[in-house]
Amino acid sequence: MDPPRLRFRPPFFTGCLLLLPLLLNGLVVFQTYAVDLEVKDVANLSCLFAKWMVKFSISYEGTDESKTSTFMLPEDLSYIGTSCGNETSGPVLSIEFGDGNSWSIHFTNTKDTYQGAITFVYNTGDSVFFPDAKRKERITMVANFPANPVPLNTAFICDTEDTVKSGDVTQTFQSVTLQAFLQDGRLSSQKTLCDNDMTASTVPAATKSIVLATDTSTSESNATETPSSPTIQPEEKPASGSYTVKSGPVTCILANMGLQLNVTQQTPMITNFNPNNTVASGNCGKTTAVLRLSDGNTKIDFLFAVKNSTSSEKFYLKGVDITVVDSPNATSASNHTLNNWETTMGNSYLCRKEQSILVSPGYKINIFDLKIQPFEVEEGQFSAAEDCIPAGDNFFVPLVMAAALVGLVWLVVMAYCTKIRHRAGYRQI
Repeated sequence: MDPPRLRFRPPFFTGCLLLLPLLLNGLVVFQTYAVDLEVKDVANLSCLFAKWMVKFSISYEGTDESKTSTFMLPEDLSYIGTSCGNETSGPVLSIEFGDGNSWSIHFTNTKDTYQGAITFVYNTGDSVFFPDAKRKERITMVANFPANPVPLNTAFICDTEDTVKSGDVTQTFQSVTLQAFLQDGRLSSQKTLCDNDMTASTVPAATKSIVLATDTSTSESNATETPSSPTIQPEEKPASGSYTVKSGPVTCILANMGLQLNVTQQTPMITNFNPNNTVASGNCGKTTAVLRLSDGNTKIDFLFAVKNSTSSEKFYLKGVDITVVDSPNATSASNHTLNNWETTMGNSYLCRKEQSILVSPGYKINIFDLKIQPFEVEEGQFSAAEDCIPAGDNFFVPLVMAAALVGLVWLVVMAYCTKIRHRAGYRQI
């Protein structure tokens, strides 16, 4: 059987970046990014779509004390054993990493549902993930994920945390989009939410139900909206908020902005983010960073990357992800082909004028009074700002006004002198 084809996403979600471990009071911490891939068969049809962030927390016995290793999947992975299965076996995602560690999820289906079974084998003899372990051995844990079977032809969505515990191992999944046994190789527009998302998506009476049908083969979206009751439109300009993301005790992302989501479908919807209700979170790295702003059921991710120019290293906004969780439907829009807010590394980006970013047809965000720095934040403060308005433009308006004022004064003086000359002439006659 030919090997499966794996299609990976852009750098923000392709594989993971492993940083050096930190040892703090017996706690080993690794920071990484998410995995986002599709498994395709020989006919180039997707049989499995998997996108998530998962954090492992494993208790083990050290030589002197009990320890906990907390990590995510590292960059150096092997997908040997990953396949779309066959007539008797469903899709399998198999990952090997480090020294003798393996993680796999095998999907099975019934007439109406599908579910994954996780087998995680970890080696406490791997000194990178389990430093100073007293016993060097391979330990196996098994668990089901999702916890409950998922209806066929629906995608399992879990934006909030979904925890799987077994023995000494806790796996915390977040930002999950998962579907096995895809019909015609396409991710379904029908969503099944995890329990935590169902709880978080309880909305007030005055809401809209948004249904989005997505064709992943063309990345185009068709959306319809059905008003369930009158919706009060917010003020035209949203209030500006200040947001921070920390890596441990250190601030790594700073942002000030007013944020507005504009959905232009059959019934337009404008949502202003309320700084008092908006929660900032995200991921920090040396070459990629993610700022997530969440206001109730609406979440917007700003994806930043670093690139090398001819003169210096710069960061820029490469992607935006929009998620609107409105029970019982989940709506999303993405654009990972942006090239906005380019700024020299070590500086912040400043733009006082309104900006609009088209995320996908019918979905755009409006940004007001923006100041942002996703990399190299020092002492929790913004660095020197690069303005979106060129320096020449900043002086152009004052120069024009000054020239106009000089011209006006000259006209007044000339008119006065002309009047004086006329009077003098009359006296001579």
